[in-house]
Amino acid sequence: FITNFNYFLVIHSIKHASIKYTNARAGAGGQNSEGVQYSRDNFPSNAKSKLRILTMAASLLRFRTSLVPFSLMTNFLEISRLPFSTASASPSKRVGVHNGTFHCDEALGCFMISLTSKFHGARIIRTRNLEVLDTLDAVLDVGGVYDPSSNRFDHHQKGFDEILCNGFSTKLSSAGLVYKHYGVEIIAKEIQMDEGHPDVHSLFLAVYKNFVEAVDAIDNGINQYETDQPPRYVNNTTLSSRISRLNMNWYDTDQSSEKEDQAFQHAMALAGSEFINCIHFHAKSWLPARSVVMECLAARKDIDPSGEIMLLTKSCPWKFHIFDLEVELKIDPLLKYVIYQVLNTPFCSTEGFLHKWRVQAVAVSPDKFESRKPLPSHWRGLTDDHLSEVAGISGCVFVHTSGFIGGNKTYEGVLAMARASLLA
Repeated sequence: FITNFNYFLVIHSIKHASIKYTNARAGAGGQNSEGVQYSRDNFPSNAKSKLRILTMAASLLRFRTSLVPFSLMTNFLEISRLPFSTASASPSKRVGVHNGTFHCDEALGCFMISLTSKFHGARIIRTRNLEVLDTLDAVLDVGGVYDPSSNRFDHHQKGFDEILCNGFSTKLSSAGLVYKHYGVEIIAKEIQMDEGHPDVHSLFLAVYKNFVEAVDAIDNGINQYETDQPPRYVNNTTLSSRISRLNMNWYDTDQSSEKEDQAFQHAMALAGSEFINCIHFHAKSWLPARSVVMECLAARKDIDPSGEIMLLTKSCPWKFHIFDLEVELKIDPLLKYVIYQVLNTPFCSTEGFLHKWRVQAVAVSPDKFESRKPLPSHWRGLTDDHLSEVAGISGCVFVHTSGFIGGNKTYEGVLAMARASLLA
């Protein structure tokens, strides 16, 4: 297993060495310790040699990847960041975590702390022995102490009520504690920006809200909704549920600590890969989309005087941002419909035409399916000419049976559908 992971570690090193060399060749290289700018002409020869050696090492190890569990192959460049202790001959730091049954928070916490400069390549020690834990450089999820000055990150002790602040009220788990103190550093490194950059702060809050907070809440037993009603269906697809299923089964004949540690490494891999993917999504998609949606909101009254219809000028994720920006920009009245053009995924009517425009009702909240103002009930479920006749608007294609979305062949037609729906 460890040899297999060496391949991932080598691939990750190649990725970053290649980025630096490519940037240098393009005239955008980094600097050496003396502040000399690298270029394609003076890029260090030892760095080129390292890149060649790493590539050769990857070739020698590549055949072993067939032995890696499928779940770890999902995104090997992300998983390759895992600095598992057994892959390092003489790690300088040791991080403690309890042995036995593991949960998502300590798996994610161990992964995150291993990405930091202070604990990069640290050895993970799994034990509940307090005498051993006292000798370690950091301790997560065990020990009964929260003290960031000594890197103690437990949350089980009486009176613990630490939160992230910044408007969040969920009690932190070991993952949230590590993220609170090292999240900015981790994100800045991952997107290669200074820690003080405003985008790093925005991503720090977004990744917590959309990833880490749920891990904190689940581990602390905090319900997602304030209700005594039982859920309408079971959801065992959360990251915490999937991490839990990586624990050893009660019927396994091999219950050794080595087997348990290997299962924990799988848990770190799963939690870590999804955490890194979350950072990349928010950096590459979420953050740029926010600027697009902000511009579209600012121009909404150019589309319709009501200010309740927005034209999305560029295909991008917009639902994440509507609610936050409405509060931030003090928008009143609230948005009811977003119209946009569909590219490369046309909806085909019974006549076989390609239809490229949609009107979508804005939901009442980010986690609800209900719309603020659905498309008219007498349109729902209708298509093509029948819908156009009932609506009195040419070019109609469809309206969903729930009224949350509809289509038209033209921009003028879909705008007419949105305006008529406002008055319905």
